[in-house]
Amino acid sequence: MPQYNWLETINVTEEMLEKADNRLPVIWISALDCTGCKEAFTRSFEPTALDTLLNFISLEYSKLLSVAGGFQVEEHKESIFEKYKGEFVLAVEGGIPGSDEFLMIADKSVSEEIIEASKNAKAVIAFGNCSAWGGIPAAGSNPTNSVDLRTFIPDDVPVALVPGCPPIPEVIVGTLLHIQFHGGLPELDKKLRPKVFYQATVHMTCHRKAFFDQKLFAESYDDEGARKGYCLFKLGCKGPTAFNSCESLGIDRCIAAGFTCISCSEKGFWDKGTFCGKRKM
Repeated sequence: MPQYNWLETINVTEEMLEKADNRLPVIWISALDCTGCKEAFTRSFEPTALDTLLNFISLEYSKLLSVAGGFQVEEHKESIFEKYKGEFVLAVEGGIPGSDEFLMIADKSVSEEIIEASKNAKAVIAFGNCSAWGGIPAAGSNPTNSVDLRTFIPDDVPVALVPGCPPIPEVIVGTLLHIQFHGGLPELDKKLRPKVFYQATVHMTCHRKAFFDQKLFAESYDDEGARKGYCLFKLGCKGPTAFNSCESLGIDRCIAAGFTCISCSEKGFWDKGTFCGKRKM
């Protein structure tokens, strides 16, 4: 697997790095979420979340990560809308409920908060499957009438989707840093995902693909094939239909643990059947 180099991945030179003086202001609003995306952010390997926060971005608001709370952090958030008008990035995590009573922030519905924040944002990023596609809150009978982020964002506001459950930490950081160093969102595919991170399926870059090509498959998680590292396609792996960079960055993620890909970066993954059932070949 290739060695991950974040500077090379998002086309940042050492000269650009040395000239970086102002950090990118970020407002991170949480809707119906499990905080998994923010927790993934804190686990970035290169650069680390600490390096990112100290040197490249200024996380001005986050219910989970802000030091202050209550009216103090809410007033600070409002001041950022004016102080950094057209300069801050709005990050949203979680599905957006269709009814106000399901989630309020400082006496405002979360949808109202997102609409207000997006009006003066430089760009809006949906972090995670829930904000990108509706995710788990919108699964099944969808009792909260949850929808994806784009339902509430005006068409003239630049939006990027960074799906995953949660997204890969380096993809979260890499997308933010692209804006910091290049002044705008990275090139997006037709589904509004950053091409650099979502251009290939998990299957095409999987370390088990050589076994797939040889038609060598594990029949169970504890058989001889599994112990030899054979392909897990027969066990329900959805890698051939999942666009993500789980294996292409050269950093071990969930697949390295020996389990099948559940296609967590794709729309409606929670409703697409069992995650570990055998396939009929």
